[in-house]
Amino acid sequence: MNNLQKYRFRCTLSFGDIYAQIMIWLIVIFLTLASALALWSTSRQIYALATVGLIVVLSLPFLLFAFVTTLLNHIEMMPIDSTEDEFSDANDMITPRPAEAAG
Repeated sequence: MNNLQKYRFRCTLSFGDIYAQIMIWLIVIFLTLASALALWSTSRQIYALATVGLIVVLSLPFLLFAFVTTLLNHIEMMPIDSTEDEFSDANDMITPRPAEAAG
């Protein structure tokens, strides 16, 4: 009856996993701003603003989808044994290290 198992969730996501996604989205934003600047004149200002708005609104769902799927792919769920204490395994816990200067 009381056979509920405990699980440990661990996120292994690092900045390197999403670095390419951020760089691609920044390139899209800069190209959008460049095209808006090319369209900017006294008679086409509304087209420039519409271009920026359209590209940003259309690219945000793809960016969000890429971030969420990358995050979900880096979540690990490991069962915890009932005999094992939750905090006894020090090797499983990620300990922060201070930043080191490159030299």
